[in-house]
Amino acid sequence: MRIAPVEICRKIDDYTINELKIPSIILMENAALKVVDNIDLKNYDSFCVICTKGNNGGDGFAVARHLYNLNKKVHVFLVGKEEGMSEECRTNFNILKSLHVDLDKVSSLEDIAELMESIDESQVVIDGIFGTGISRNIRGIQDSVISLINEKSKYTVSIDVPSGLNGNTGETMGNCVKADKTVTFQLYKKGFLRYGSDEFTGEVVVEDIGIPEIAIKKFIGPEFIMDKDFVGERLKKRNKLGHKGDYGRVLVIAGSQGFTGAAYICTQGAVRSGAGLVTLGCYKNIQQILSSKLVEGMTIQLEDDSSMKKAVEKSDAIAIGPGMGANDRTLDIVASILNIPGKNVVIDADGVNVLKGNLQILRDKKCKAVLTPHLGEMARITGFDIGYIEKNRIEVAKNFAAQNGVIVLLKGYNTVITDGERVAVNPEGNSSMASGGMGDCLTGIIASFAAQKYDLFEAACIAAFVHGYSGEKLSRYMFCVNAGHVLKELPFSIKELMR
Repeated sequence: MRIAPVEICRKIDDYTINELKIPSIILMENAALKVVDNIDLKNYDSFCVICTKGNNGGDGFAVARHLYNLNKKVHVFLVGKEEGMSEECRTNFNILKSLHVDLDKVSSLEDIAELMESIDESQVVIDGIFGTGISRNIRGIQDSVISLINEKSKYTVSIDVPSGLNGNTGETMGNCVKADKTVTFQLYKKGFLRYGSDEFTGEVVVEDIGIPEIAIKKFIGPEFIMDKDFVGERLKKRNKLGHKGDYGRVLVIAGSQGFTGAAYICTQGAVRSGAGLVTLGCYKNIQQILSSKLVEGMTIQLEDDSSMKKAVEKSDAIAIGPGMGANDRTLDIVASILNIPGKNVVIDADGVNVLKGNLQILRDKKCKAVLTPHLGEMARITGFDIGYIEKNRIEVAKNFAAQNGVIVLLKGYNTVITDGERVAVNPEGNSSMASGGMGDCLTGIIASFAAQKYDLFEAACIAAFVHGYSGEKLSRYMFCVNAGHVLKELPFSIKELMR
């Protein structure tokens, strides 16, 4: 599922209409049919359809026609005046008049009473008021209508975007429809990724309305939302003759006194996601604790230079940072690892924190690296405040990745993974997974897939999806999901996703 800002969506539409000669009325008709396809027609029989004079309103009028033709009870309202109605919108508006569909206008507060009555009597409200073209705060009668929808509607379906939501930023323009479902067209709107936007979009469904691929590829960059197909197509089936040496060696460098759990979870994440051999490098004072718990993983002491050198040389991927402490010793270890040519390195937690003010270490690295910060850690190393990053997650992550020659996996709701050019968004996972150790688990999984000879960007994408997918599955019957639960579920989820 591809992502695009509103401006790109408009360019694609214009190219389709003006260059490829597909009339906009056809696209409008296709859009209307897709909206109807996403309505539970078995259980809903009465509809209040609310439109304005633009193309979003034209979509709404066309939806109303199809519902009417299906023998549904339909009451249509035009908010505002007919003057300035787009050609396609007027075409569908006039059809409704010819069919004698119940059609009224709401142009002042005096007209609100009939609309209120219709919403009360209807099972579903169809929101076709504003589309992606909104550029200023909503006022006047439109503001009142949106408030009425939010107060009275039993179930609301928004066409393309909830009226009042900025499709680029996800910010509300003074007031905004709170939809239960949003049926958007062709591309996932960038604004839907903003924290809290789901309060207004509800469930988002992306539907193909017949825009040719040539038009999309002409304007859109490599930004997409991952799904099961994306991951399933990339997961490699195991050769029946394969052995542990075929599935990579992972070295985890993690833990300190009082933080053995982070090291354990990270190591187990690598073990449970299929790495052939996993070794934990930890400090001498915690080795005994961890070696007694890690049945499938080996342990060595960080202080043992000879053993560490051999482990580093043999490793296909290195994970570093969980539970190590944000101190000079950690910084020295991170710097030395990044200076080893040809390695795949995953940097998490304190491994990220020690890079504050030391980003030149990243730029001078001799290996490939992925950083896995949460919002707080990203704020620390970039200097941006968390609020700014929340609003601009893709741009911040993308710019940081490009400037420092790394892959960034910015954790949180709709996790962003980028190499500075490509952007993948992971929709899997939810707040039931909000507990300590989840990030450590993810770090181990990324290192595991990197060791199994996946491209590092691909390894980060697959790992994030599998991790979230496992938590999502478990949350269906568990109130909270911790890292231990995810570790147990991992191999089952990977097998389930594999094609």
